[in-house]
Formats: sequence, C-alpha cells, structure tokens
Amino acid sequence: MSLFDAAAFQAETGVSRETLDRLAAYEATLRKWQPKINLVGPSTLPDAWRRHFLDSAQLYPLLPEGTRVLVDLGSGAGFPGLVLAIMGVPEVHLVESDSRKCAFLREAARVAGASVTVHNKRIDAVPPIAADVVTARALAPLNDLLNWAYSFLQDRGAALFPKGQNVADELTDTTKYWKMRTERFDSRTDPTGTILRVSGIARV
Repeated sequence: MSLFDAAAFQAETGVSRETLDRLAAYEATLRKWQPKINLVGPSTLPDAWRRHFLDSAQLYPLLPEGTRVLVDLGSGAGFPGLVLAIMGVPEVHLVESDSRKCAFLREAARVAGASVTVHNKRIDAVPPIAADVVTARALAPLNDLLNWAYSFLQDRGAALFPKGQNVADELTDTTKYWKMRTERFDSRTDPTGTILRVSGIARV
C-alpha cells in the first residue's frame, strides 16, 4: 500500500493548510506519547494518517447540517472526536475513563488549538449533555452503543458509528430492543467497513 501522509490526507479531505497544521501537531503529540501510553495499536502508527486521521475525518461530511454539540464516547486517543473538533465542530465532549489517556487528550487538544471538554469518567457517570451527534469508534457492540447514545440524544440528533464486516448481524440483534432509522456508508479506509448513521432512536 502506498504511503499515505499529511499531504495525501489533505488531498483526500480538502482541509485548509491551517487545519492540516493543527492535525499535524496532534499527530506529532500522538507519536511522542505512544511509547509511554498504548494509545493506538503499535502496528497502525506508521499509517496513522490513513488508519486514524482519515478514518475519523470521513465522518465530518456525514454530520447532520447544523451540528454544534458532539459527544465522543470512549475517546481513547481522540479518534474521531478530537479530529472532528479540529475540523470545525463547535462544541466537542470527549468521554474517557482512563486518566492517562485524558492527560494525553488535554495535551493534544492544547497543541492543536482545539477547544474540547474532556470528561474523565465512565460513560454512564457523565452528566446529561444535550448532543446533536454521538460518535464512538471501536468501542462496543451496537446495542451497547445505542444504550449509551440514547441518554445524550433521546429522540433528537444522530449517532455515527464506524463498524466492521459484522454490521448486518449487529443491526439484526438491535431490532429486538430499538426502533431507528439507519443509513450505511462505505468506509474510505477499510474495504470491509461501514459507517452507520443512526437517527430517530427509540426503545421498542
């Protein structure tokens, strides 16, 4: 696979030079902290611009028009929430229970000039936030994600969940508990991946 670097990311996404510079500062911080904290899979770090930054940025055009408040569950190293904040979402909340990862998130946001709120809590301990969008990447099965997302979205807004090749089975399992509108978009970084956009979430 050919090298996918910052220039390739910019060509693929069309971000401004200023935004690219802020993302590059984030990427440099990720590389600096990775030996101390296992933030991402070590084998993915050489291809971080594709595997993490583009994988997150591809959600941006799928955000509902007028999105202002985004809650990212299990933020880890900040993907996708911090990337989406840098790209322009006005109010982003990063929820992460690991205090070391929260320290990284605060430092990465600082160097990237991103205004985010980091919640060092378990998801179910975060006070209610009226979100327009909830995101989560590589966190849990869809049914669990919907349980968490519903507490922030209620019947408004949408959730964006990158999922793998078992997405059809996960959707089938959730219909026993949830009613919702689902849209599926092919992943730009994983040929077997799908991005789910879920709205109108209600318990059965």
